[in-house]
Amino acid sequence: MTFRDLPSVEKLSTQLSELTHELAVAVARQAIDEAREQLRAGEVVGDLLARARELATAMGRSQLRRAINATGVLLHTNLGRATLAPSAVAAVAAVASGHATLEVDEDTGGRGSRQTLIAQLFRDLTGAEDAVVVNNNAAATVLALAAIACGKDVILSRGELVEIGGHFRLPEVIVQSGARLVEVGTTNRTRIADFEKAISENTGMLLRCHPSNFRMVGFTESAALEELVALAKQTNIPFGDDIGSGALVDFSPFGLTDEPQVQKSVAAGADLVWFSGDKLLGGPQAGILLGRKDLIALCKQHPLMRALRPDKLTLAALEATLRLYQTGRAWDEIPTLRRIRRDDAEIARRCRVLARKLQKLGYDATVEATFSQVGGGSLPDRRLPSHAVVIRAENLPALARKLRQATTPVYGRIEKDRLLLDLRAVDKDEEETLLHAFPPAQRVLDGGQGGGA
Repeated sequence: MTFRDLPSVEKLSTQLSELTHELAVAVARQAIDEAREQLRAGEVVGDLLARARELATAMGRSQLRRAINATGVLLHTNLGRATLAPSAVAAVAAVASGHATLEVDEDTGGRGSRQTLIAQLFRDLTGAEDAVVVNNNAAATVLALAAIACGKDVILSRGELVEIGGHFRLPEVIVQSGARLVEVGTTNRTRIADFEKAISENTGMLLRCHPSNFRMVGFTESAALEELVALAKQTNIPFGDDIGSGALVDFSPFGLTDEPQVQKSVAAGADLVWFSGDKLLGGPQAGILLGRKDLIALCKQHPLMRALRPDKLTLAALEATLRLYQTGRAWDEIPTLRRIRRDDAEIARRCRVLARKLQKLGYDATVEATFSQVGGGSLPDRRLPSHAVVIRAENLPALARKLRQATTPVYGRIEKDRLLLDLRAVDKDEEETLLHAFPPAQRVLDGGQGGGA
């Protein structure tokens, strides 16, 4: 097909009689625009009428829908990070489909607190005096600093001035809380003496922020948790520990070291500890603040709490997730934990079966050893041995695009002009859905649409 062969929008839209006029014109225009881009790139243009119908189908379905994560990144931020355990999904469905006991006192029938039960679970699991839940970890940071250090100095190592996803920078978050940032040490070396020298009568908090999305190696030094706790107690200044990923279990048996455990920070004497709910904890998006009862009370009473509080769906999912830790079933039922400890030999076997099925569809599919990552800002320099199905195709961008546009989208990763499907984060009951997302290989070559990875 050449530019001269492209139909007009009107001609193509009239062939879509099953659609409303407005929708037919919109999808016809988009299909023709895509074809022009393909011709400029020297790519093969497929059936425009079929593509217009694909676009119409895509417009009629929800943009936010289930996807299959074969990228090898377990906590993929763009794909929603942690997936919920079946019991957490059931808990969400139960309170979503009807009224719920969100803020009702069971004894009096009057108004209660939505935080009471969750706080008790965190007290039991971590040993903290009290806890409060907000809608993400950045919110926990803002609330803690606004409630305890507003108008005062917050001392933080220069090596921990992190930027999190979406270009949000910790120094800017601190400013929004009303606190004043005091940087100490250097990028690579900060000692407890640096904190001591920076303390003044206006110091409101000593802060440690775990650099969960990067690592510094080589000539480095940082103040130890125990040193910061001791200095905080000596000076009667609260110490806040932002540990990021919210690990409630020990991941070191899987080679995933250096991730702080919530219980260890509490046991060491940190006054406040905060972390995410949808990373290594394996629950819904949430920010959890726990620690000294008097400081948590200040957080609960702060006006920002109303803006940052979680809804009933988050609390239902979080409660169900914490119950799995409480009853010793976390490793078996929380998807994030199951996938971390998933056996590489089993992944390799499943990859070989999937590769054979793809070969029957005409694909050049083989299996290779690779590495998975935890992701989501957790353990950036730690990798898990894994295997992936490796697909080589002439029109790889077209294949990747078709997979993304499937009824249940499939996301892999492209490396060295090959599509890799790492099955560590793909559960066995998702394999048939993944396979059905693949059209016969010849159809991709004949009518593929261009696109990125």
